[in-house]
Amino acid sequence: MHSPRPGTVDVESATLRYLLYVLLPAWFLPGLLDWRMHRRTDIQHTSGTRESVLHLAMIAEVGAPLLMALLLEINPAMLALMGGAALTHEATAMWDVRLAAHSAREVRPSEQNIHSFLESMPFIAIGAVACLHPRQVRALVRPVSRESWRLRRKSPPLPRRYVVGVLSAVGSLGVLPYFEELYRCLRAGRDR
Repeated sequence: MHSPRPGTVDVESATLRYLLYVLLPAWFLPGLLDWRMHRRTDIQHTSGTRESVLHLAMIAEVGAPLLMALLLEINPAMLALMGGAALTHEATAMWDVRLAAHSAREVRPSEQNIHSFLESMPFIAIGAVACLHPRQVRALVRPVSRESWRLRRKSPPLPRRYVVGVLSAVGSLGVLPYFEELYRCLRAGRDR
């Protein structure tokens, strides 16, 4: 996953632009909508801290491979890590919905639709990354050498401005709202 080549319109550059400038930013809106749903359904007085901690776990399960993909070369090890994180995220999402469904918190159909989008995003992103790196996918299935599995810094790196922008957006639009949710839940738990 390198920077798209300026002025090019080939499939690889178009896929990379889609991944970096459409798919990744599109992830923030459903995350914020989900947080808003939790707030509206009074998570701090229903499923509380346990569910809120799962939300932060899911952010970490998606955030760690995202950070790695921004900074490291995509290779078989990265693809395996990304796939494992996506499967872990899916398992945590199932646990989260089960916890919410068995609490007093109402999980509305609109929230379920938002969850569907959030659950599919890691797999969509991995699919796009795999399309950009077919040799690494082959090496994942038929290992070529141990060296091909070593994690290495991206060369050339993505533009620093882009990486800082993504990490700032993740922090302010992804992590911060859910820490606010956890704070509300902890405070409500103390008040009880």
